[in-house]
Amino acid sequence: MENGVSNGMPGRYSRQVLFGGIGEAGQARIMRSRVAVVGCGALGAMQASLLARAGVGTLRVIDRDFVEESNLQRQVLFDEADVRDALPKAAAAERKLRAVNSLIAVEGVVDDVNATSIGRLLDGFDLILDAADNFNVRFLVNEYAVKNKVPWIYGACVGAYGLTFPVLPGEGACLRCVFESAPPPGASPSCDTAGVIGPVVGAVASFQVAEALKLLAGARDRLRRKITTFDLWENRYDSINLPEPFADCACCGRHEYPFLEGEAGEEVASLCGRNSVQIRPKNPGMLDLEGLAARLGRLGRVERNKFLLRASIDGHSLTVFSDGRAIVQGTYDESVAKSIYARYVGG
Repeated sequence: MENGVSNGMPGRYSRQVLFGGIGEAGQARIMRSRVAVVGCGALGAMQASLLARAGVGTLRVIDRDFVEESNLQRQVLFDEADVRDALPKAAAAERKLRAVNSLIAVEGVVDDVNATSIGRLLDGFDLILDAADNFNVRFLVNEYAVKNKVPWIYGACVGAYGLTFPVLPGEGACLRCVFESAPPPGASPSCDTAGVIGPVVGAVASFQVAEALKLLAGARDRLRRKITTFDLWENRYDSINLPEPFADCACCGRHEYPFLEGEAGEEVASLCGRNSVQIRPKNPGMLDLEGLAARLGRLGRVERNKFLLRASIDGHSLTVFSDGRAIVQGTYDESVAKSIYARYVGG
């Protein structure tokens, strides 16, 4: 025995094993577990780092985006070399995480999570951590998790505000019980329009990974089955009981899966000869162009009339119409266009 840990347990986990809530049995369970992180921006980078260091047996990190200079303020897995090389976040994350812990299997998957790919990307995993950048993906993950009875942990942050709660299919409310529908495009601020500070990222990700370790170690009785919210700048901390599962919930009550079946979300198409991609919400709604123009105006030049808004941003021209439809000019890559839409329009 060394430091109270048996010789059969890697010494790198000794302090975690000494923690009574985990112990050797819990650590052994963690080392056999398979966890998928959906998204590798600020939250996903921190989640993946903590999970790799904790000894999760197989860790898959899925992301469609690449590393940019503005990421370095809060996305702890990346550095300036990743920016210079324009590395995909998932590829850069895999390299860094393998250097952190060579005892685990790390998979960085450069892919878009959508109705066609989600089964291939998430089948066989014990737990999903949310680090997505839009509600369409979150509703898709929720439907997949409910249908396949896989727990997942929701998390989001913007500015200094953070929010997280666990989703335990068959045991409690799903995402649709808490948020019946996604906010319409342009209705909610994002990190790219309202900013974010690094400490709130660390706080949300730490809450998510703490709940993950409870699940993986077999301590379900210690789960915090509440909505946790905080604003680190205004010094507000709140805990709200999750609602009971709604009997008439479209997802966990009626078992309807429009996102999973490709009936909801977004339609994305390259526009031949125009170096552009069009994104059309399948459930369009009227967009507050004035509010969106005010947010984007802090980032670059914006022109607006009553029909549309046009902004020059991230080296692309973004045209957004009043029904939420958008054209991203300057790329044929649908993943790049979807990322720009999610970051600056949302929903």
